[in-house]
Amino acid sequence: MMKKITIAIDGHSSCGKSTMAKDLAREVGYVYVDTGAMYRSVTLYALRNHLFEGDTIDVDELQRRMDDIRITFQFNPETGRPDTYLNGELVEKDIRTMEVSNRVSPIATLAFVREAMVAQQQQMGRDGGVVMDGRDIGTVVFPNAELKVFVTASPEVRAQRRYDELKAKGMEADFDDILKNVQERDYIDSHREVSPLRQADDALLLDNSNMTIAEQKDWLLQRFREVTDGLSAATPA
Repeated sequence: MMKKITIAIDGHSSCGKSTMAKDLAREVGYVYVDTGAMYRSVTLYALRNHLFEGDTIDVDELQRRMDDIRITFQFNPETGRPDTYLNGELVEKDIRTMEVSNRVSPIATLAFVREAMVAQQQQMGRDGGVVMDGRDIGTVVFPNAELKVFVTASPEVRAQRRYDELKAKGMEADFDDILKNVQERDYIDSHREVSPLRQADDALLLDNSNMTIAEQKDWLLQRFREVTDGLSAATPA
């Protein structure tokens, strides 16, 4: 039986990482783990438990409560995608609001939050057969992943995609606000002290500014086949 590999997809916010990762996981029968949804879930938990005072986080209280935050994923047969659960409650829609988007970066910079999430992620992916996307999968969570991809696109393209996505869901959206949010998140993600966003040395770079979703899907599937074919060729029968 062919060994199942670990696939790490990193990149900037709103560049389509999740769509690519979900499609590949479904195509090859792997488990998809949305790490961004995990940080969004912690942010939602903090908002619901009044741990924000304006933009200031009650860091000590959040740290005390980290052991109470458990994030899991369950496959949704209707959408063909996994849904996010926070302590057993379905929160897939709640974590996609602009309120959460505007607060997730400062939460994700906290070392104890990242440590807790990385431990949960490594547990999910310990046997391979997972596709995981985020900011530090190839550099921190799975530095030995057999396939690493770093995805990028221009801020304007990414803002337009996010705008279209929110509008399609019937949610309020303002392009200028979204572009500002994308640029701010890029800066925070790239400059934070703990696990900053950067391309792993052995990651393949994909700029998908001018690619359709179908073209991205084909590109990623091709890379997957190259890696798995290479491994099976190297493994004696």
